[in-house]
Amino acid sequence: MAVKIRLKRMGAKKAPFYRVVVADSRFPRDGRFIEEIGIYNPMKDPSEFSVDSEKVQKWIKNGAQPTDTVRNLLKKNGIL
Repeated sequence: MAVKIRLKRMGAKKAPFYRVVVADSRFPRDGRFIEEIGIYNPMKDPSEFSVDSEKVQKWIKNGAQPTDTVRNLLKKNGIL
């Protein structure tokens, strides 16, 4: 089972809001997930990004791979 830390799109049309989730890579982007670990709102100025860093570290330690976008957000916020 390949586990990914990725974004799940929420919000209205042309007003995206994302949840940072841990999900099996075989499931669809907005489908079933294992655990929600944070949020990302690019519509605010500056953009809002908050995650539970302990959960992120736990999942990465257990083998979850963040997607490129999530990895960049985590590095930008000093979590990775």
